Amino acid sequence: MIANLVLAAGSSSRLGRPKQLEPWGDTTLLGTVLQTALAMGSEETWVVLGAAHDLILEGVDFSHCQVVVNHEWEKGMAGSLRVGLDALERGSAVSGALILLGDQPEIDVGVAARLRDSYRPGITPAVIPRYRYTHSNPVLVDRVLWRRLMMLDGDRGAMQLFKSHPEWVTEVWLPESPPEDVDDQQDVERLKPRGAQLHPEHTIGDDHSPGKHRRNGAS
Repeated sequence: MIANLVLAAGSSSRLGRPKQLEPWGDTTLLGTVLQTALAMGSEETWVVLGAAHDLILEGVDFSHCQVVVNHEWEKGMAGSLRVGLDALERGSAVSGALILLGDQPEIDVGVAARLRDSYRPGITPAVIPRYRYTHSNPVLVDRVLWRRLMMLDGDRGAMQLFKSHPEWVTEVWLPESPPEDVDDQQDVERLKPRGAQLHPEHTIGDDHSPGKHRRNGAS
């Protein structure tokens, strides 16, 4: 069994407002990522929030998700990965975690399917997509590596660790370009889908109240 682990704890300092709540199609940026994650067929979906988590809990529908909060989000992505994997280790029996970033709305469901096809619990520690000769996300990590990943600190991502241990890695080659991050206003204007947009005042309200999601005790 596999759980999605969506890392969405950053402060959006380059955008100047919580990117997780940025209107995106008929939902928000994070809402789009969660819709994609839930369509991937994984047995569970967990989300790590941090900066502005109270606003995000009100403004995004977390139905069918477990939410944990990284209260030390300023220390970098490694801390969010550690919080998420710790919550999974204590609260889930899945064998692997499919790690996604909450600011990459173009992740393809088909990519996740190909990673899952190459994954063998207990045999393939890490399954990584290689887009046109570039490693990127999402990454599928077996439970056997979680403790090692939880030792990372700062903004060091798992990819640097995998480069140091190629024997852990199974690559899945893909012809398309890697998914792009939404970091600043230029990215928003370039990547936001055309068509109907959700007005910011509609991202918070009764239809997305905190009562619609499950919040894990690790928060």
